[in-house]
Amino acid sequence: MLSLSTPGPSAPAHFRELARTVISIESDSMALPDHRTSRNDYLQDELASEIRHEYVAGNVYAMSCGTLNHPRIAGNFIRVVGNQFSGSPCFPIGSGFKLRVLLGGGEEAFYYLDGMIICVPVPGDALFTDSPSVILEVLSPTTCRNDEVQKFRDYLTIPTLGTYILAETESPFLTLHRRDGAGFRRETLSGPDAILDLPEAGISFSLAELYRDVS
Repeated sequence: MLSLSTPGPSAPAHFRELARTVISIESDSMALPDHRTSRNDYLQDELASEIRHEYVAGNVYAMSCGTLNHPRIAGNFIRVVGNQFSGSPCFPIGSGFKLRVLLGGGEEAFYYLDGMIICVPVPGDALFTDSPSVILEVLSPTTCRNDEVQKFRDYLTIPTLGTYILAETESPFLTLHRRDGAGFRRETLSGPDAILDLPEAGISFSLAELYRDVS
């Protein structure tokens, strides 16, 4: 999740130079800082950083933390999905692996997601993927606007993406954006007995499994 706060003191110095960066989601505009970082510098600095950062068109943002429900839902997703993938080329990956999105004008973004399903080969030494079939983001009050607007816009440009899942933290409720021809259609699922079907990965599971131990 993106946080609009300044990178902390334990972040590499190169990141701290970007403290004045401001992003305006409401107007879909970005105010460029005095200092921008290259994607190669970002990827290298991120390997040594104790704090995770996301990268959008040369601007770097420290990530924020959520409640306990947040990692529980994300962890349940990885567990439930992984248990169904024996013998499948697909696999789930959690928040420690980056997604690259190609933006307009030759720019790039690198995001940490709460969960992804990938169904194409990825080398073991890769730092990111650009080909997820399914994306999961767990919402929180501080990040839901970004997940529903900026990231929504960016993710739906990914050619391999079949389903974008937005999960509420307080109760079993999902907003889904599913590929439908040249566009995406919106669906919702609610209640523990609802079944999430992910045909692009050949699996399905109940929201009760996804929200296990969430209170």
